[in-house]
Amino acid sequence: MTAAAALALGAAVLFGFGLVLTQRGLATMTPVAGAAVSMPAAAVLFWAAAPLRFDPSAWDFTAAAIFAGVGVLYPAIATLLTFVANRRMGPGVAGALGNLAPLFAVGLAVVTLGEIPGAGQAAGILAIVIGVGLISLGAPGAVRAWPVWALALPLAAAAIRGGVQPAVKAGLALWPSPFAAVLLGYTVSATVALLAALTLRRDGRRFTRAGAGWFALVGLCNGLAVLGLYAALDRGPVSLVSPLVATYPLVTLALGAALLGLRPHAREGAGIALTVGGGALLLIRAG
Repeated sequence: MTAAAALALGAAVLFGFGLVLTQRGLATMTPVAGAAVSMPAAAVLFWAAAPLRFDPSAWDFTAAAIFAGVGVLYPAIATLLTFVANRRMGPGVAGALGNLAPLFAVGLAVVTLGEIPGAGQAAGILAIVIGVGLISLGAPGAVRAWPVWALALPLAAAAIRGGVQPAVKAGLALWPSPFAAVLLGYTVSATVALLAALTLRRDGRRFTRAGAGWFALVGLCNGLAVLGLYAALDRGPVSLVSPLVATYPLVTLALGAALLGLRPHAREGAGIALTVGGGALLLIRAG
């Protein structure tokens, strides 16, 4: 297994674990308030580590502008869109559409970076996207209780998550420091999240001690996951990294089975098989 693949899978584990913790936090706090805790918590972590990991002598203004610009959208805006989508549509449908991010990422990588996946890689990517979609949709028979326009919310979040990955990779080509990318990006994202909490007063001011604790843990998990994602992009192509990171629903499913005794139904079983098979195909091609 390549270093990029290992980092991408590690990021998927952390994203999946962070999603489980998010559900605990949302039991006592609003989404906007949670984002106003989780993102600053990650930013504080990275600034605390900056004296050891950040090298200002390698500063590149173009790359710094890219990393900061990405921070406006990801994770800040993408997270807020996902929260609203979950509230409107439920986590199943929102998650399934959100997992289209690899298609946006690979498509933009083809156009902007010239990364053209081979037939085997394309098959693996498609299998992972379909697989995580089946896992995220949950049990059959759900009734739609949301307006059609709400589809734009998770699709926009997926486009952001996918679109920033080629941009970050382009920035890393100028300044090969994943830590600088995540430090600058999270600093901007934390600012956006805090401004959102202050602006959306009805949602933004409901804080609880327990919820803040859970969301602080969410921020640490997601922050380290983004660092792993950026480190993977620094070492490997978008067509490998993005689909592997998108396998994080497998982690949430496994945790649900281990901690809550939940057993996957037939649709989730098919999704697991497709996701694992697609991931294996990508790893074989990477090796």
